[in-house]
Amino acid sequence: MESRRLGASGLNVPALSFGAGTFAGRGPLFGAWGTTDAQEARRLVEICLDAGVTLFDTADVYSDGASEEALGKAIRGRRDQVMLSTKTGLPLGEGPNDAGTSRSRLIKACEAALRRLGTDYIDLLQLHAYDAGTPVEEALSTLADLVRAGKVRYVGVSNFSGWQLMKSLAAAETYGHPRYVAHQVYYSLVGRDYEWELMPLGLDQGVGALVWSPLGWGRLTGRIRRGQPLPAQSRLHQTAEYGPPVTDEHLFAVVDALDSVAEETGKSVPQIAINWLLRQPTVSSVIIGARNEAQLRQNLGATGWTLAPEHLARLDAASHREAPYPYFPYYRQAGFARLNPPVRHATSARP
Repeated sequence: MESRRLGASGLNVPALSFGAGTFAGRGPLFGAWGTTDAQEARRLVEICLDAGVTLFDTADVYSDGASEEALGKAIRGRRDQVMLSTKTGLPLGEGPNDAGTSRSRLIKACEAALRRLGTDYIDLLQLHAYDAGTPVEEALSTLADLVRAGKVRYVGVSNFSGWQLMKSLAAAETYGHPRYVAHQVYYSLVGRDYEWELMPLGLDQGVGALVWSPLGWGRLTGRIRRGQPLPAQSRLHQTAEYGPPVTDEHLFAVVDALDSVAEETGKSVPQIAINWLLRQPTVSSVIIGARNEAQLRQNLGATGWTLAPEHLARLDAASHREAPYPYFPYYRQAGFARLNPPVRHATSARP
């Protein structure tokens, strides 16, 4: 498994990581993702480790903490072989301090995650969403305390906008707090909005992308085709309302391109969709999920080979959407493009 730096940090992570959202699935959303029990979870962890996948991602909101508990049990006796990533900040109750990233909430959430995961430190702790009610300085100083206490090694965020992330990075630099080295983002062939602002920011500031839902919320599994009904087993029946929207026209244009590349390469549609992501700037790791061993082995096959330039170009063209203002001038007006060259094929990052 290829190893990559996580942003501008010194931490190396595998190009593919495993998302434990399917572990112990409870409720309408996470139950539809998967209901992997403890025995199957341990088996999936074994397969990952054999393949060189050592980073495992979860969150306290996944099945109300049950995902963290299941992951903790699955890695028992192997803590020194894995890196654990978890997220906090989304609501876990109705109380006034049951959501957000205040000092009180972050300390409480970190201690609870450590207990559920059965460990004394978290390799990467990420804020699951921006909390407009808490000053960024308060969240950053609390994370700094957790790092100094040895309970957290690295810090990151998830689902931030560009200004939210940049404001946080500026405050970290001003006050000497640990910088966010990772941004867990939605990015896929049917959802390329990440490229408009967050990718240039990540490249400039040394923030690595951890990609969630690389198959477009289950749309790029290879089972959804133009003119055919949604497969009965598709999780989109239960979860479409929760995920990023995609028009049918755009989806099927991408699927048609994937099908043509699959026919020429002998690779599956999911493998091609994931491999395309691994070729993009700032992507440190793509988080793959799996309900069972067969799905996991299928996704692991996305590495160890490279799409040809003509295949990349075909997928780029099919998945392209015109960027909104103020990003579209980069494509339409030469003067803007000269000042702000595209970053899609850039390889450097802030040291």
